[in-house]
Amino acid sequence: MNTVEYIAMLLQTGLGSLAAYLAAHVLLCLLPAFFIAGALAALIPKEAITKYLGRDASKWISYPMSALGGFVLAVCSCTIMPLFASIYKKGAGIGPAITFLFVGPAVNILAITLTGATIGMDIALARVILSVVFGIGIGMLMAWFFREDDKAHNQATNGGRSFSKGASVPARTWIFFVLLLGVLIAGTLQVNLLTDSYANFTLPGPWAESFQAWLDSVVPPNPAMGIEGVSVHGVFLIGLLFVISITAWLGLDRVDEGFNTWSYAALGTITLTLLVASFKVTAIAGGLSVGITGKLIAEIVLIGVVWWMAVKGFETYAMQEWLWEMWRFVKQIIPLLVVGVFLAGMARAVIPRTWIETLAGRNTVWANLVGVLFGVFMYFPTLVEVPIAQTFLSLGMHRGVLLAYLLADPELSLQSILITNSVIGRKKTAVYVVLVTIFSTLAGLLFGGWLEGMSGWVIAAILLGSIALLLVLAAWTGRYRRLVLVTVEETTKDPSV
Repeated sequence: MNTVEYIAMLLQTGLGSLAAYLAAHVLLCLLPAFFIAGALAALIPKEAITKYLGRDASKWISYPMSALGGFVLAVCSCTIMPLFASIYKKGAGIGPAITFLFVGPAVNILAITLTGATIGMDIALARVILSVVFGIGIGMLMAWFFREDDKAHNQATNGGRSFSKGASVPARTWIFFVLLLGVLIAGTLQVNLLTDSYANFTLPGPWAESFQAWLDSVVPPNPAMGIEGVSVHGVFLIGLLFVISITAWLGLDRVDEGFNTWSYAALGTITLTLLVASFKVTAIAGGLSVGITGKLIAEIVLIGVVWWMAVKGFETYAMQEWLWEMWRFVKQIIPLLVVGVFLAGMARAVIPRTWIETLAGRNTVWANLVGVLFGVFMYFPTLVEVPIAQTFLSLGMHRGVLLAYLLADPELSLQSILITNSVIGRKKTAVYVVLVTIFSTLAGLLFGGWLEGMSGWVIAAILLGSIALLLVLAAWTGRYRRLVLVTVEETTKDPSV
């Protein structure tokens, strides 16, 4: 294979992976998630979350709220740093702020959705559960290690009283959010009630079968490599995505200033596309077999209620802000996602499988540490990291090591470390980096052990032993620090000492 043929092969692989991804995941998976993220950002005041994060707030409130803050604020690894800096400088305790920083990208609704749909719900759930548990643990350890500094910080920021005391979320907002979440779940949940066809009809067209065969030759499905292929239905949906992009750019880019004709065209096209994606379409000898699924029926009902409530339950400006925030997320994430998926597709053809299998193919301490260290030098924004992770999974990376990478990537990239250092200082950042490395490696080991049949008692013993070791370390550092302070005080009182 000469150079031109090799480049053509890489481009075909990248474009094929991108086409398969757009057809399979963007519509019923990411599109509703963007609407949810926009609603969370526009309709739920940040003060309703951050007011609970002060140092003097109950730990039973501050740490769970900081862990859930990333979900409610829809933060990703691209935006977590400025929000972390903001809440810390406004008076949040170091513990809750660090918990928010660690957990936020993992519990982002977009990340959960994409991870579950692309890699598997086992990874998605493990990422959420372990990031919450370990994120709270890291935050509490940071609060313990730096409790004196935290007390001074709390006094300097006036006890966190800059947080709003009366911020609340109206019931209609939560109902609206649940309806949007229902649209997402109905489109992605793989249960018979939703996926079964309750009526079928055929669109005549002898071209359909030959067109599908051509698509299979251009983008050969390869489940072992994570390549899903492209269907006739998928090509039509990709075409609708281009229509959505044009109408949305013209109608939503300045929707915060008011609706125009293109705004309504974009919303109508999005609604139509979600419904078209809910049909079950298969190429057959005589044309296209179209099935009316439970998913389609559920989407019609839910989307109808969403639009009715948007018109009747909220002021026009609130809906403009919702759509503008949604469009902001799209512009911020989709270009990076497209590039990431394209590069990940080419990486499948470039990276030797033996490299991944040798370095990260087994569930060992070293392999999980390699996964963590990879996040330091190879940073990818949330969602872009998911197709990259799928590529490494298809090349032989152990699922435990993959989880270690996904937990560490947003926190330990070089730019994240530098920004964290500018917010909380060099010493706190160094301790934070060490704790994230330990906990992410431990998470990969525990999850990998669970997948390989390790006893739950053994996993619990390892987890409790690790926590006990860290508590002993925390107690020892606290005693050592007090000893140093006493020595300094004595030296100050008596220079001869």
